[in-house]
Amino acid sequence: MQLIRNTGLPLLAAALFFAQCQAAAARESTWPETVRVAFIDPLSGPFANAGESSLRHFRAAFDDINARTAQPAYRFELVALDGKGQVQESLAQLRFAADRGIRYVVQGQSSAVALALSEAITRHNEREPESPMLLLNYAAIDPDLTNARCSFWHFRFDASSDMRIEALGRLIESDRSVSRVFIIGQNYSFGQQVSRAAKEMLARRRPDIRIVGDELHPLGQVKDFSPYVAKIKASGADAVITGNWGNDLALLVRSARQAGLEVRFYTFYAGSLGAVTAIGEAGAGRVTQVNEWHANVGEPESERIALAYRKRFGEDYYFYRIRTLAAMLSAAIARAGSAGPLEVAYALEGMRHATPLGAAQMRAADHQLLQPLFVSTLVKVQAGGVRFDVEGTGLGFRTDARIEAERTALPTSCRMQRPPASERR
Repeated sequence: MQLIRNTGLPLLAAALFFAQCQAAAARESTWPETVRVAFIDPLSGPFANAGESSLRHFRAAFDDINARTAQPAYRFELVALDGKGQVQESLAQLRFAADRGIRYVVQGQSSAVALALSEAITRHNEREPESPMLLLNYAAIDPDLTNARCSFWHFRFDASSDMRIEALGRLIESDRSVSRVFIIGQNYSFGQQVSRAAKEMLARRRPDIRIVGDELHPLGQVKDFSPYVAKIKASGADAVITGNWGNDLALLVRSARQAGLEVRFYTFYAGSLGAVTAIGEAGAGRVTQVNEWHANVGEPESERIALAYRKRFGEDYYFYRIRTLAAMLSAAIARAGSAGPLEVAYALEGMRHATPLGAAQMRAADHQLLQPLFVSTLVKVQAGGVRFDVEGTGLGFRTDARIEAERTALPTSCRMQRPPASERR
């Protein structure tokens, strides 16, 4: 409400002015509370395309929630901040968000950034318990985030790299055409964890498989993957396991196609922006991914959501888990009766959420979401069960296996330090 100064207004005009102010104040008191959410991910640099796509998915998810109720108690406002995929830049954006009273952060592009943000938010909340922040992670899948370096203030809505490797391992175990595997990944915490998990999984499930290469490359810096592809070719590998994402995946598979490398690719992100276009028809029957959703899972509601997204943004839908994150955040606020991060964190713990793809649950022990996963292989759309292609390529993913939520769960070493009960307000 504005301050009223003595301006010599006639009595009637002054009375009308005060009445208008009181009416405006009454309207403001009934308006929904705005919950601001900081999106901190790369919007410039080598992974800008991945960050921009994620941002569009968040806009679609929060717009849908805001429009769903005629008179909501809360509405969401997304604040896009460019972390550039770098730790220091992302921490600077976190400080910017904190200074402006933004209490929720969503992030996913780079586990190194997620680990830094999680630790910084935990320290912030210890120093300033009256203004806590919460990190909602949609794609950073280093298992340490829900194990040795877990935090009460971090929640992950994607399967960890260990969970994804185990899902891929179910397929590799039965594929007797695979005998020589090359592992390649990005040289930071996530890529290193994928390498470790892949070797452990193969030793358990297929000890007969020979690992003929284990290569790490700089994150987001390689423009020409042909030297790496030459190493894979020279190794005699018949399969490649990679956790690469963004341009590092697209450029890798493009180089493999150009070199005529005929191997099976087991990936986490083959359906992500630009990857299938880079892979081309050479990948049909050869490229496998694991994800919580793909366009041909055969579920009508998710198909409707995907088609609406494509119509609005002109690109394929990919991150169903972002929709799950937004829905669970909204439900947690409603359950807590408050938009305070502490109350919402406790409301999220153990929460069960029904999705068109099956039930999801946020495990309280480590804040890891358990949800069904789909292992799928790229095929031509004419193949049975494939209705939707990716990026107009005539290629789409066909489900090889559906793994239920309880079967994706892995043990956790998390020893979470929770705020004292007295701090809950």
